[in-house]
Amino acid sequence: MTRSLSFVKPTRISIAVASTFIATAALAQQTTTQALPEVTIVGAKDVGYEQKTSATAMKTDTLLRDIPQSITVITRQLMNDQAMTSIADAIRYVPGIVTAQGEGNRDTAVFRGNSSTGDFYIDGIRDDVQYYRDFYNIDRVEALKGANAMIFGRGGSGGVINRVSKQAEWRPIREAMLSFGSDSHKRASVDVGGAVNSDVAVRVNAMAEQSDSYRNGVELERKGINPTMVIRAGKNTSVSLGAEHFRDDRIADRGVPSFNGRPYETDVSTFFGNAELSPTAVRVNAFNALIEHDFGNGVMLRNRTRIANYDKYYQNVYANGAVSATTGRLAIGAYRDTTDRNNRFNQTDVTYDWNSGAVRHKLALGVEFGRQETDNKRNTGTFPTGSVTVPAANPVYTGGVAFTTLGTSNYSVADVASVYLQDQIEFSPSWQLVAGLRYDRFSVDFTNRLATSNGSFNVTDTPVSPRVGLIYKPAQEMSVYASYSRAYVPRAGDQLTSLSASNRAFDPEKFDNVELGLKWDVTPSLAATAAIYQLDRTNVVVPGPVAGTSILVDGQTTKGLELGLQGKLTQTWSVMGGYAYQNAELTANQSSTIRSGAKLAMVPEHTFSLWNRYDINQQFGAALGLVYRDSLFTSTSNTVVLPSFTRVDGALFYRIDKQYQVQLNVENLFDKKYYASAHNDNNITPGAPRSVKLTLNAKF
Repeated sequence: MTRSLSFVKPTRISIAVASTFIATAALAQQTTTQALPEVTIVGAKDVGYEQKTSATAMKTDTLLRDIPQSITVITRQLMNDQAMTSIADAIRYVPGIVTAQGEGNRDTAVFRGNSSTGDFYIDGIRDDVQYYRDFYNIDRVEALKGANAMIFGRGGSGGVINRVSKQAEWRPIREAMLSFGSDSHKRASVDVGGAVNSDVAVRVNAMAEQSDSYRNGVELERKGINPTMVIRAGKNTSVSLGAEHFRDDRIADRGVPSFNGRPYETDVSTFFGNAELSPTAVRVNAFNALIEHDFGNGVMLRNRTRIANYDKYYQNVYANGAVSATTGRLAIGAYRDTTDRNNRFNQTDVTYDWNSGAVRHKLALGVEFGRQETDNKRNTGTFPTGSVTVPAANPVYTGGVAFTTLGTSNYSVADVASVYLQDQIEFSPSWQLVAGLRYDRFSVDFTNRLATSNGSFNVTDTPVSPRVGLIYKPAQEMSVYASYSRAYVPRAGDQLTSLSASNRAFDPEKFDNVELGLKWDVTPSLAATAAIYQLDRTNVVVPGPVAGTSILVDGQTTKGLELGLQGKLTQTWSVMGGYAYQNAELTANQSSTIRSGAKLAMVPEHTFSLWNRYDINQQFGAALGLVYRDSLFTSTSNTVVLPSFTRVDGALFYRIDKQYQVQLNVENLFDKKYYASAHNDNNITPGAPRSVKLTLNAKF
């Protein structure tokens, strides 16, 4: 699999955006000139920074304060105010989650000490391929923390991130956005839709972006289009359909190496390796369908299907070692990785609200079937002179690289069959109980094409995942809860590519989360949360005392505290913030150099964030945000430290009239030098210097 990747000129972006505007303008004319019956407007209310409910965490529409779990929701309004476009942007204000580097080609989140590239969902269905997700078609982002297998199945060891997509509505939607900024940033998006007639509504979201970077040679281009349709197929039945084509082309940037236990001091723009030889590309084509039917008498059925193909290409020439204290040089490595994945998932959920005397029940029964086919290859990069080093003072490698040596070639088929049962029981206005159990049959047929013998094998796991939570409500606006949940990760890993003859015989890793928390709607528009927890990871495979053997150990524990505040302090002052304390360490030796007591990678002990928006009057508004992250280790070797930092962001808002608003976002207002994330001890991303972004938002 080879590709010739080129970045589209700005004129092509303009043509694409113009074409979308023409198409949507035609739709607007069609939907506004036809006289339509009066319909109920769904979802028209602006929720500001506070979301009241979630249908994801419990598979039922439930108030956040009645869910015995720590949840942070990033609303569309907050995304707009901060000009968010990515998972990393959203994580910045979520207590208990830190973003890792992901080797410069994928979203990677560290949930309560557990790093994952696969615990990502869209509308409650798995979206687990390694790529950078965009928010152009997203209404809100839900970060659910703790073990989550009861609802989501495998994975969810420390938490999951679920994106809730924008759907067609009967109210008219006519919105457009243009954005320009530092490093040649250019982005445009449109969001249009409305009623075709009383039974059909449509919506189209589209986006195009092209930007350079503060890093030398790094650039990106991404495009996406997502049409959706809702059909009233009867008095009590609706059908929602959607499709998405998304593409992302960029340069993979693995940052800077370390030197004497710290990031190597150099200009933030310095690229280590070769940017031109480090292209990455992803193509996503997905189809979604949701059928909802209300049987009456409290019985509701939902059937959701997602069919998606992901084509991922990733090549990099990068820093592959620390800077030598004696020579001032560092090693360069290279490889090419390709992944083609086809996901097929179908979920059926039946909910039943009923009363048993004075006791109220909200019962949820569900089944899920899925198949994932993954074809992954990795070619090792070889250099004409064998191993290569470059001087740290001039770390760009300009020689040739051949990617002809096939180092990995795996093919896997994962079949999933799951059933779960959960009951939300309200004994009285003061006491509630949530209890659920999920059974999964997870089977992987794995083939290592390069193995000379025993290269194909099957592993089948049948874990049972419990969840229980007790809720006490001293007042209607407040809940105090205690909960326990379990999750598991199969030996194939969250990307289904890590099965081997040495680990296939072992049971999946287990993750047990115990949590105590408080949720309080201080006012109808302001919510405060607090939680303390302990998350334990067990069944970790490590080398045994005899050479060539492996054993299971109780691997790690994370103990923490999370505080959150979202909503309006006053009618003109909106806030979003949180604090997290995390003590995360290994509880058993992992190898001869990674020992019990070592701190987990990418887990700061303290983090704090607070975003404030104040509306001076109906036209003018201003915002100020602060993010603090404590120092952390880049790996469990605990030899390289990223220093703590405090970053300040700001924004100004000006509403020209009812249709147009201009906003100016400034990130890293005081131009603080810091290190944003890492993948390991020698792939460390410097934080961006001060940058500005000017955005025009229009509603028609």
